[in-house]
Amino acid sequence: MNKSIIIFLMSCSILFSSSMAKFDPPRAVKKPVATVMHNFVFVDDYQYLEDKNNPETLEWSKKSHNYTKEFIRSNYPKVDGLSNEITNYLDRDIRSAPFFRKGREFFWLKKKGWQQNKLYTVIKGKDVLIFDPMQFDPSGLSSPTGLVFNNDASLAAVGLQYKGNEINTYRVIDTKTGKVIYGPLENVYSFGWTKDEKSAYITLRSKEIIEKQIPLPTYLHKLSDGNNFTNSILLGAPKDAKDFFSVYDDEESDLTIFSEGDFYTNTLKIRKQGTMDEPAVVFSSNKFRASIGIKNGYLFYYTNENAPNFKLLKTTLDKPFYKDAVEFYPEQKDVVLEGYTLTEKYVIIQYKKDVISYAKIYDYNGKFIKDLTSPEFADISGISYDKHSKYIYISLISFAQPSKLFRLKEDKLEWEFVYQDNVPIDTKDIEFEQVFYKSKDGTQVPMFIVHKKGLILDGNNPTLLYGYGGFNVSMSPNFIGTTASFINRGGVYAIANLRGGDEYGEDWHRSGMLERKQNVFDDFISAAEYLINQKYTNPKKLAIKGGSNGGLLTGAVTVQRPDLFKAVICAVPLLDMLRYHKFLIARYWIPEYGDPDQPEDFQYIWKYSPYHNIKVGYNYPSMLIKAGENDARVDPLHAKKMAAALQNLPSQTNPILLFVDFDSGHGSGQSTSQMVENIELEWQYVMGELEMR
Repeated sequence: MNKSIIIFLMSCSILFSSSMAKFDPPRAVKKPVATVMHNFVFVDDYQYLEDKNNPETLEWSKKSHNYTKEFIRSNYPKVDGLSNEITNYLDRDIRSAPFFRKGREFFWLKKKGWQQNKLYTVIKGKDVLIFDPMQFDPSGLSSPTGLVFNNDASLAAVGLQYKGNEINTYRVIDTKTGKVIYGPLENVYSFGWTKDEKSAYITLRSKEIIEKQIPLPTYLHKLSDGNNFTNSILLGAPKDAKDFFSVYDDEESDLTIFSEGDFYTNTLKIRKQGTMDEPAVVFSSNKFRASIGIKNGYLFYYTNENAPNFKLLKTTLDKPFYKDAVEFYPEQKDVVLEGYTLTEKYVIIQYKKDVISYAKIYDYNGKFIKDLTSPEFADISGISYDKHSKYIYISLISFAQPSKLFRLKEDKLEWEFVYQDNVPIDTKDIEFEQVFYKSKDGTQVPMFIVHKKGLILDGNNPTLLYGYGGFNVSMSPNFIGTTASFINRGGVYAIANLRGGDEYGEDWHRSGMLERKQNVFDDFISAAEYLINQKYTNPKKLAIKGGSNGGLLTGAVTVQRPDLFKAVICAVPLLDMLRYHKFLIARYWIPEYGDPDQPEDFQYIWKYSPYHNIKVGYNYPSMLIKAGENDARVDPLHAKKMAAALQNLPSQTNPILLFVDFDSGHGSGQSTSQMVENIELEWQYVMGELEMR
């Protein structure tokens, strides 16, 4: 960093300190631990904070969290009307879009004052409650996590997690009466019905399995045995905790499908349902992945094998092997095949061009039928099919409107409106645009910008830039929700479509993973520079936000370009990238980030690891670092260690705030009242830092 930037940052801190109380949080004690990795010596002052059960860690975490809440409430202006807007949106009667199984209608409902969603069905025109989380946990801290119907939708397995810990308890209910037939089944990761519906394929995940990074075992389990797995048949488990193993019975055939692999590669096997024969391998690759769909005697393979933008192949059930399949929808160079839906008559292709999703219809012979042109400009967020009623259901969404559900009768293909949530949010003056900017290496990167109509590009608009950039996750258009409170007060909300996602297929993803991870950070930095150069905002008016892998993103760009941002929301982040793989389920992510224990991976990981690139003499932007104490994915140690290190940095005067939610996990499991409080606190921080009036 050059001298002029250091002077600039020091002057900012002087201005900041003159406008609010001195930032003086509880300080974590330094306890240096030296570690040698690949001939490098790293001294970690806060390694003891990795043990969240350590009384010293717990005491400091709670004191820090309470200090953060009080500091925000006391030092940032309370935003008139904000609390009411958030409450009116979250704490109201909310009926989800209906979903259909065997012609029957189901929906989730949360009424004003309820802490969790409840499951309903419609019988003879009347709404019937069939699953209430409060019945099993009156505290309101257990939230629904899974819903799996049997073949005729007469039964459903419903999962609950406590405080967002992602350790599920399943109950099998009668979908007409709500009566619990089987369960509770505890420590469940996933549930899948067998064809006879007397047993289930159950993958287990307990607190011990998570903490010790034990590969998840999958059992064939008789439901009448309840939690007793003594007589259950172990079907398999991956050799490494970073890998997956799953089994399911296909509804449209007599095949059981096995899948083994990691995030990006897999092996598929099949065998006849109800037998214990050795499964036959139909697809296997250590470079690519595939999934299977079956309908009308045909077997489809959706894969990226030598097709970064994905392709769809077809074969018949009497020749189910991948080598026998022929291309049904070849890879397209200008669009990405997102997925497909099989109906009685058609194969619906869902594809993405420049981040926006569209659909087209083919028959089973591969003949093009028509484009499914939607009645309004929006992103297709989901397609499903109910074979009983022969309706195709399509959801459309945009930034300025919540999801709309339409249905099309298969024999007519005419759009019919079904449902849209009537939200108490004013979006009539909100518009969005898509722009393209150049990253550091010249790559064109798309970005959505959402703002009020009539925005003046004077370089002085408070702006929040959001990003993720990893794991094939695309930042598609989504309803802005409570972000409308920020936009309607003059804020600009930008979403950058960084490399690492799947906006442009597997090549786009791979150009932002492993040794190319720095491309993601460069894309985000270039997005910020674009917003500044195009006069949307300036560094004193620019905040950034990201969570999980996006928390790694915001942490990395903060230490790389502290001159570029005023405030940072770094939520449930990965920040110590030299030790990330040692905790919880983080070995799953080695295929994405690499293994720091391997010399070749270590060489690029330590160069961007946010925790290891904090530099003495810098005054970093203000940060709100958020963690969930019950997070089963990203250990809260990352947030705690980063906050401790920055708070004890002698040159740091901008506030570094640690928020630890002791009643939630990886952004999930919160009750309605918790969500209202936490969202208001976050917006009060952002609007205060950006000096919105």
